[in-house]
Amino acid sequence: MDTFVTLDEIRAARERIKGVARLTPLIEVAWPKPSSPRPSSLFLKCENLQPMGAFKIRGAYNMIAQLPPDALRRGVITYSSGNHGQAVALAAQKLGAPAVIVMPTTAPAVKVEGCKSYGAEVIFAGTTSLDRQARAEQEARDRGLTIVPPFDHRQIIIGQGTMGLEILEQCPEVGTVYVPVGGGGMASGVAAAIKLSKPSVRVIAVEPEGAPKMSRSVAAGHPITLDSSATIADGLMNLRPGDLTFAHIRAFVDDVVTVSEKDIASAVGWLFRNARLVAEPSGAVTTAAMLLGLGGADPAKGPIVAIVSGGNVAPEKFAQYITRSTGH
Repeated sequence: MDTFVTLDEIRAARERIKGVARLTPLIEVAWPKPSSPRPSSLFLKCENLQPMGAFKIRGAYNMIAQLPPDALRRGVITYSSGNHGQAVALAAQKLGAPAVIVMPTTAPAVKVEGCKSYGAEVIFAGTTSLDRQARAEQEARDRGLTIVPPFDHRQIIIGQGTMGLEILEQCPEVGTVYVPVGGGGMASGVAAAIKLSKPSVRVIAVEPEGAPKMSRSVAAGHPITLDSSATIADGLMNLRPGDLTFAHIRAFVDDVVTVSEKDIASAVGWLFRNARLVAEPSGAVTTAAMLLGLGGADPAKGPIVAIVSGGNVAPEKFAQYITRSTGH
């Protein structure tokens, strides 16, 4: 097991990705529950405004930028439901490396076209993260490609952790941060950056009820593999957390909570109506948890930040979410 990532490594990554990943805005929104105690402020960290529409560019570029020249010439490959694939494709394009993305047969068209728009080759394999991982590993062996894992890699975690540094600088008095969790790369990096800088901040990881791999793993005391997963939050459908990410989450995350499909869809609509943000379901799980008051967040202990991790959603699906949702 690798040791935990360090603040110095996250700070170095921030310099490395500068000019590629954006310093995304932290915007204030109105507190949605007038009858309950109001926090100092409520903020949204808008990672849906990254160049390829999601936070994944941070980790992908941080890792690929450190590959030796011969590895860049041969190219990189990853397995992804969409956002990490787009991030790898964009990072590889900027660094002059060929990229291959293995995606599920059920991948949203908007994410498939996103990968192709950055010049990547797209291969389809099965419907689960394990299906596409196996295909990516085979392609890597056959073609001499470097695998860029979606979450369970030190450099990926370090890159995603740069978001935590930004949150602390943009909102020094923050009391609680809600972070989405799929495989755990972002939750690990953000939680490490925050807890190593300001341990008093409460970090709450959020996953869909239909893919509760992290909450069940935490309860079991070790990573477990789900038999299946089903959720509109397609970026969080992993069947198993990573070993490294699980260790970081046990060390740095205060609580892992789940939200229902109905509440996720409702949060997509709430973000559109109240913040004029386009968020995909995976990016809205934190808002859902915040609206429900999950995880022991105390509004009296300072501002609350919910990370909106991505906005790559098919227009027709987005229209359904914002018109059918009654909101909070």
